[in-house]
Amino acid sequence: MTDTVEDVDLPYEEGTSQQEKIESLRDRLDILEDQNEEMRDKLLDANAENNKYQQKLERLTHENKKLKQSPLFVATVQELTDEGVIIKQHGNNQEALTEVTEEMRTELEPDSRVAVNNSLSIVKQLEGETDVRARVMQVEESPDVSYTDIGGLDEQMNEVRETVEMPLLKPEMFEEVGIEPPSGVLLYGPPGTGKTMLAKAVASETDATFIKMAGSELVHKFIGEGAKLVRDLFEVARAHEPAVLFIDEIDAIASKRTDSKTSGDAEVQRTMMQLLSEMDGFEDRGEVRIIAATNRFDMLDRAILRPGRFDRLIEVPKPDEEGRKLIFEIHTRNMNVADDVDFGKLADEVIEASGADIKAICTEAGMFAIRDDRTEVCMDDFEEAWAKIQAEEEDDEISKTFA
Repeated sequence: MTDTVEDVDLPYEEGTSQQEKIESLRDRLDILEDQNEEMRDKLLDANAENNKYQQKLERLTHENKKLKQSPLFVATVQELTDEGVIIKQHGNNQEALTEVTEEMRTELEPDSRVAVNNSLSIVKQLEGETDVRARVMQVEESPDVSYTDIGGLDEQMNEVRETVEMPLLKPEMFEEVGIEPPSGVLLYGPPGTGKTMLAKAVASETDATFIKMAGSELVHKFIGEGAKLVRDLFEVARAHEPAVLFIDEIDAIASKRTDSKTSGDAEVQRTMMQLLSEMDGFEDRGEVRIIAATNRFDMLDRAILRPGRFDRLIEVPKPDEEGRKLIFEIHTRNMNVADDVDFGKLADEVIEASGADIKAICTEAGMFAIRDDRTEVCMDDFEEAWAKIQAEEEDDEISKTFA
């Protein structure tokens, strides 16, 4: 029941003047408006809190519903018959004949992975199974290396481009001539000569998917794991063709076969057999080009060197004098070099240096300048850097001798 005017406590006493009554009522009105505003804010906060708990309730209700559902099992389609689809459940190898809709039947084929319920009815088709390690080997961003960053390897660079780039960019030329494009290239030579840089440049200069891996990553403890990873790597490459697959240190899995009966050697040989099969097997490899690199060409098995697997065997030697000079110029492009630096003389002095050695010389020369609080790198810095690198290499040789 609504209060009447007589029931409300008035903010003034009897006998108060009219003006004082008005001011008292205004003060009371201001207080009531402030209280009303405060209550409105509390109501908004309560509504927000209520919405938050409502969303949490819906989420928990949904999760509870999912937990109450029966789990699905993974199975593989064995055969499609007139009576239905024969599937084999993973884990217990139980086979079953189940019916599917015509729409789903058109999407299924032998070896398709499917999800089935407790009654072994197909609920949905699953994506093909590939090892996550194979997927993460895909290079998402191109390496910051171009052909202009490589010196003294013009002949090798042209051969790699003919083998890898040209079939991807101009396949019609091979069709007009009537030959199959080269399928793979093997780069071999001493360490630090630029084999990996060549592969990085290909990855940077082409639009193909680039997948990199090291041969040692394919050597695993458990039987069959290495071979499975090789299959998955080529499956990922075919799914993203055109693709370039770079295998560094291929000698780790493709060394000459021996009569050794140890399980470790047998597993490495199984992995190599799978690699050989993928490179030149019955299944079409598609637009997948292979680049491999090794420092131990003498260790490789003859089977992997034959044409059809690696059509180009490219030696990447240490650079000659002109190549060393060019490499010095490449690695000092962004350096503040003094006028007394003679790259021709340096190239003549560092006769046994590889491309990696020359890069190390340039970095070490810059460090000498920094230690002396200079912003310019002079000729003496480069000569001292070469002397230091030679001394370190001699110490390594001595330690290996007495090891």
